[in-house]
Amino acid sequence: MNGARLREHLAKGDPLAMLTPHHASPGLAVRLVELGADVIFLDCEHGTWGFEDIRLTAQAIRGAGGAAIVRPHSHERPILIRYLNAGADGLMVPMVDTADQARAIVDAVRYACPTDHEKRLIIIMIETPQAIDNLDDLLAVEGVDVFFIGPGDLSQNMGYPPAPPFGQPRPQAVMERVGVAVGKIQAAGKIAGTLVTLDELPYWREKGVRYFYVHSDPFLRIGLGNLTKALGRS
Repeated sequence: MNGARLREHLAKGDPLAMLTPHHASPGLAVRLVELGADVIFLDCEHGTWGFEDIRLTAQAIRGAGGAAIVRPHSHERPILIRYLNAGADGLMVPMVDTADQARAIVDAVRYACPTDHEKRLIIIMIETPQAIDNLDDLLAVEGVDVFFIGPGDLSQNMGYPPAPPFGQPRPQAVMERVGVAVGKIQAAGKIAGTLVTLDELPYWREKGVRYFYVHSDPFLRIGLGNLTKALGRS
């Protein structure tokens, strides 16, 4: 599956699930696709993936029927181009605050892939109060496929911890800002995405979000917690 196929699914209203393996492991990435993930998130902002890791893993993911989306560490044009040339099916670019930044990202993708840029998904991350304030201008930028609200960084930029204790909700003030952003994206006829837990997913799907980023660690935590209980170690 490439970016064009992802875009087709989103245009039809199909929700997509993007999981992160948290580890630079092609085998784990492929296994997540085999178990139901549509997209694998290769995080080069916080993770340890290198360019050769991206090339090999993206090939393996596509071979299993999934797509590989890379988060670069910055907006640097050469970095965006290198990840695309390494085989990323799309980019999820962090900390996009202005329309000029969004246009530069679209331009970089089209420059890197002049004959097949339509096969690459472009996701911009809305992670600051400034970005939400500028959302109307951002939504007017042509070529962006998904407007993704990152609640973790948004929380930090609003003065809260990046993540609540496991199983607890995020601060209400943060969720209200996410809701405002999702509403604006919906009203503009664009596609909204956000990070969710399994418990949160039905609520945001009802609100119209179609691109869901899900951490794999909670599934391991819950499964291993049940195992230790069964062993009488709780």
